[in-house]
Amino acid sequence: VQLQASGGGLVPAGDSLRLSCVASGRTFGGHVMGWFRQAPGKEREFVAGITSGGTAHYADSVKGRSTISRDNAKNTVDLQMNRLRPEDTGVYYCAAGLWGGLRSSVYRASTYTYWGQGTQVTVSS
Repeated sequence: VQLQASGGGLVPAGDSLRLSCVASGRTFGGHVMGWFRQAPGKEREFVAGITSGGTAHYADSVKGRSTISRDNAKNTVDLQMNRLRPEDTGVYYCAAGLWGGLRSSVYRASTYTYWGQGTQVTVSS
């Protein structure tokens, strides 16, 4: 099983990026899929998640600026990030895991079993 994230880069504040993640090795239609990020010297934090039924959840820090989407047929999950800020800088990881239906579990890293290698996002001020 492999999750491959891409789409990161160096952009000025206010710009947009679209991160993409392709999963292979199994189907993830029944899994929750999400994005986490880790800034230097900080713990990994939840950014956005989307359930198997398509319900999206966002961290307050990106709500209104980001959209997560998934294509179960293609085994992909994307994260569109707009109006980027320097504090959005970090390594972004896509992840997938079995979801028991509890809303709060979408936000927890422990829910996700499979992780990608990360893609760097750097937002300059």
